[in-house]
Amino acid sequence: MKILRFLFSAFAFSVLVFSCSSKKGDVKTDNKKVITVGYAQVGHESDWRIANTKSFKDTFTAENGYNLIFVDADNSHDKQVEAMRDFIAKKVDYIVLAPAVETGWDDILKEAKAAGIPVILSDRQLKVSDESLYLCWVGGNFLREGREAVKWLDRYLEKAGRSEDIINIVDLQGTLGSSAQKGRTKGIAEGIRNHESWRLVAKESGNFNQEGGRQTMAKIISEVGADKIDVLFAENDDMAWGAIDSLRAAGKEPGKDVIVISFDAVGETFKRILKGEINCTCECNPLHGPRVDEIIKTLERGESVDRIQYVSEGVFDIQNAAAALPTRAY
Repeated sequence: MKILRFLFSAFAFSVLVFSCSSKKGDVKTDNKKVITVGYAQVGHESDWRIANTKSFKDTFTAENGYNLIFVDADNSHDKQVEAMRDFIAKKVDYIVLAPAVETGWDDILKEAKAAGIPVILSDRQLKVSDESLYLCWVGGNFLREGREAVKWLDRYLEKAGRSEDIINIVDLQGTLGSSAQKGRTKGIAEGIRNHESWRLVAKESGNFNQEGGRQTMAKIISEVGADKIDVLFAENDDMAWGAIDSLRAAGKEPGKDVIVISFDAVGETFKRILKGEINCTCECNPLHGPRVDEIIKTLERGESVDRIQYVSEGVFDIQNAAAALPTRAY
């Protein structure tokens, strides 16, 4: 009887071991940490923003060791705050934020800091009472972009023999209060102040979208007069496309009658440069995903990162647009 009990016990143990080992084989397990990232995107207001979103979604994949929780806030500060609060509740490892505006973030950032969740800013910057509330920022140098646009116009007018002419300028601004708008507007304003013959005849927001650019430019034309506009600075490409429609409706040929300078340098704008309806575009590189991935991996290794990280950017016109167009990933 003892022998039978022993044999039964041995058999039962072997079945249990086999069963456990079979279950382990059914579930693929490894020791690699899955990093959860919550991304509060400002919206989808432009081709640039859509490319920016795609860059993150293509980078923060399961294959790359990430779990991405993505929220499109449709240009709402309140929705972004709500999304961040949800990220905190879900105990994500990192939060990425492309803020709709620069102010009004202190409280939610304090909540993230108290939860021990680093916040990485993408594209736009913030004004906060304590800069330690966020870890770092990745994006374009918006002030430099504005200044580069002014330098391009300076060279263009000189080459055309118009450097001493009175030049009437329209600044079609982006979403007011955003860091992209503030930086580009400041760079343009500096340029106008430094040229005695340049005149700012209108400055209004088109909210970084094509329809906003079309409507705002039509309003400016009705108030100023199409014949009183020599140069249009459109603070992003989408607004430039809309403004071009309004210029044509007013009987003006964009790119010739009115010098058109835009920002972002998406692929569609390169095509419009080659058509002659946009003269210049200053790049704002939207492909932030790989840079943020690099930052997170550096932090995961226990290393520090630079607080400000600019992406590389260029200036494009008829001289280099054709060569650059095939390389556009956005």
